[in-house]
Amino acid sequence: MATNKHAIIRYQTLDKCFRNTGRKYFIEDLINACNDALFQLSDSTEGIKRRQLYEDIRFMESEQGWNVPLDRIKEGKRVYYRYEDINYSINNQPLNETEENQLKEALFTLSRFKGMPQFEWVDEITTRLDAGLGLSHVPKQIIEFEQNKYLKGLEFISTLYNAIVYQKVIQLTYKSFKSDKAFDYTFHPYYLKQYNNRWFIFGYSSEIDKISNFALDRIIQIEDSMQSEFIPNTTIDFETYFEDVIGVTVNESDDTVKIILEVEKSLFPYIQSKPIHDSQKVIERSEDSTKIQLELQINYELVTLLFSFGSRIKVIEPVSLKEEIIERAKSLLNNYF
Repeated sequence: MATNKHAIIRYQTLDKCFRNTGRKYFIEDLINACNDALFQLSDSTEGIKRRQLYEDIRFMESEQGWNVPLDRIKEGKRVYYRYEDINYSINNQPLNETEENQLKEALFTLSRFKGMPQFEWVDEITTRLDAGLGLSHVPKQIIEFEQNKYLKGLEFISTLYNAIVYQKVIQLTYKSFKSDKAFDYTFHPYYLKQYNNRWFIFGYSSEIDKISNFALDRIIQIEDSMQSEFIPNTTIDFETYFEDVIGVTVNESDDTVKIILEVEKSLFPYIQSKPIHDSQKVIERSEDSTKIQLELQINYELVTLLFSFGSRIKVIEPVSLKEEIIERAKSLLNNYF
């Protein structure tokens, strides 16, 4: 039985009812108590029926649950429920089998991050819980994340993360792909973001005089800045900042544009299951292709992504994006002739 949010609320509610010696809880009372608790969470829930309640009780009494010591006390033709030990509670018990397995899975998943900066605690907590949960007996790796542990700049994640949390001004030495020499920036870091296996730091640069982003793999060094006054972020909500773009390049002066693409028949199932952008929608279908529409800013990452699909995606609108793809294609051909 999946222990989702609703299930946990039901188990906690039943636990309170079974411990309450001041009232007799018959099956209808238990259903009402559970539904009252669920309705407090969301008034759109349909509540539970008798069958679900019996399944919950059976789970709580099982080894996968808590082995609760439950009495069924007859009163005439009816039965009410109460713990044999009024001091018993599922919250006072060790983890049940289901919870142990879920915690093992969570910790084992986190162990994939071992060695990455800011995740050193994974080793410590895994070791401390291993004796009780038997994590060392997990037979083999069953999940893998796409990550490049040899990527330059990963060593800066911890420093930048702490600088964001503690609002520290840093001195950042950076050498871009387009420059032959490195430059120093007084930097107020706000946000770390990963895209296409690369990490980027967003923050205010005193020299650029605006919020900018720097790729971690182009950072040469980071030092504490002599400037002590941190300038907080008061202009950008990073939770919504990237909604209208692909990647990390946002031009705040640009509006979103309508983009129409013609997708080859063989490619469309992939594009349908993994949309290019949240705004993607189908506007026309034919036997050989499907036209889709996007609403977003045109940036370097979008052009690169569309170009990577080759001849299987054709830009219909806007003309400016179509011409940019054509120029890239011409440049590619020139490398071979």
